[in-house]
Amino acid sequence: MSASLRTVISRLDMFAGASPDDIDAVAALAVEQRFKDGEQLFSRGAPGEGMVIVLQGSIRLSIVSVDGRELILREAGPGDVIGEIAVLDGGRRTADATAVGPVAVGFIGQAPFTRLLSTRPAMQMLILQVLCARLRDTTDQLESIALYPLEARLARFLLWHVQRFGRTRPDGGRSAPLTISQSAIASFVGASRPKVNRLLASFEERGAIERRGAIVHCDIAALTRLAQAEAAAGGEDGASQDAERG
Repeated sequence: MSASLRTVISRLDMFAGASPDDIDAVAALAVEQRFKDGEQLFSRGAPGEGMVIVLQGSIRLSIVSVDGRELILREAGPGDVIGEIAVLDGGRRTADATAVGPVAVGFIGQAPFTRLLSTRPAMQMLILQVLCARLRDTTDQLESIALYPLEARLARFLLWHVQRFGRTRPDGGRSAPLTISQSAIASFVGASRPKVNRLLASFEERGAIERRGAIVHCDIAALTRLAQAEAAAGGEDGASQDAERG
């Protein structure tokens, strides 16, 4: 167990508030692994053999429809954990996990982690609270896709991205790397890549964002106004997206 791995584990929301002894016990189970760009960590439907703590790089979680379209659920970066659902209930993976660039992770096996939890009820309660919070986040994400027009969905994605990965600038805006492709963003928001491209250009013209290479600068107030567009327009927009994709 490396000191850096223990530090990452201690900062995970799953273990926020856990005692140093609990953190040491979890870290002792972790095995460091590395993956190359494009390498699959696990596939949807595979047995949930353990959970993965991202140390370096990014991991894309996605599912592929019967007609071959990829729906990106999220990208996990350093400090994120994936595969925790399967490791807790013993079920199968709910998505494909693919390395985006070189990736380093800490892997914790399902069987030893379950044994550890059985002896630490306080940790069980912490994890339960985190999973409930994630369920709320998923509900919010589904609401954005189902009820809001594309412009609001894209604004909400950018707000989430810069809050999660960015930093605050002196003028109150936030900046973040935006290395994810427009095709991947389109999958996140449920739209076509050309439409996302046009909307990003429109956001830039209106001063809501400014793109400088791989960095996006965001005017939080302007993006928030765009994200609060009337939900009533969502149904019509969603129908037009289906026509685009057809």
